[in-house]
Amino acid sequence: MKILVAVDSSPSSQRLLEEAAVRPWPTAASFSVIHVVDFARFARLPALIEDAKRQGERIVKAGVEKLSLSGHKALAEVIMGFPRTRISEYAKEWRADLILIGSHGHSAIGRFLLGSVAQGILRTAPYSVEIVRPGASGLPSSHPMKVLLASDGSDSSVGAAHSIAKRPWPAGTIVKILSVEELMIFENQLTASSLSSVYPASLIQELVQDARDRASSAVEVAKAILLRAGMTAVSDPAAPVGEPRGVILDAAKSWQADMIVLGSHGRRGLDRLFLGSVSEAVAIHAHCSVEVIRGV
Repeated sequence: MKILVAVDSSPSSQRLLEEAAVRPWPTAASFSVIHVVDFARFARLPALIEDAKRQGERIVKAGVEKLSLSGHKALAEVIMGFPRTRISEYAKEWRADLILIGSHGHSAIGRFLLGSVAQGILRTAPYSVEIVRPGASGLPSSHPMKVLLASDGSDSSVGAAHSIAKRPWPAGTIVKILSVEELMIFENQLTASSLSSVYPASLIQELVQDARDRASSAVEVAKAILLRAGMTAVSDPAAPVGEPRGVILDAAKSWQADMIVLGSHGRRGLDRLFLGSVSEAVAIHAHCSVEVIRGV
């Protein structure tokens, strides 16, 4: 497994490196610690670029040393460009399996900085992406973890379950599987009323039951994958009802999850729209780490 760790000089990057160093990884995993010297910051100050490169070299060297002390093979790279796109480009060149980036915190400014870079990476990276935050316990992932797997039964969600099943996790880790029974959303009350006058109640009930069945099936499929891998997998008796973004975020917070894992729905067209509306929102607004799985 090839893990790309994108760092800067922020405290969040130090937490990211600490997490990467202690988390269990597959045998023979290798790391690339990269720092992008942002063109946008130095467009009008080209004389400072060399200083920025030297600072970047110190940052990645320290990261490689931290990973090496934990027994991991790692290389260091300082590259030029715009972080929103250059990190994804490098990941493709290096053929990474997973990109790790840090969170800039929960303040409004932190959300903006994270969103600016993370959205670009989530939308352009050809591989899985994880935004790393401290878990609810505040402990690194060498301790038992609580992982929330959000699944809608799609191929990408099944791929996310397989990704979890293939990875080593700290002893005692629990995976909770969540599938949301999504409500039909109407733009206004008039739309809802007009539908109820055209479509019989039996059809509406059939649609509701279909959503319930799909949610139940998604949970059972994911649970079977994880149990075959010898993992501890649990779920609630009934699927929660609501809008997926809010339900996933609320469930992760109330369960005190250390990580949310969910599948990406592709790279083009409507798949991109779904990624933007669910995966991005969860990744940017969650209070724990979020991994968006792609390419499995």
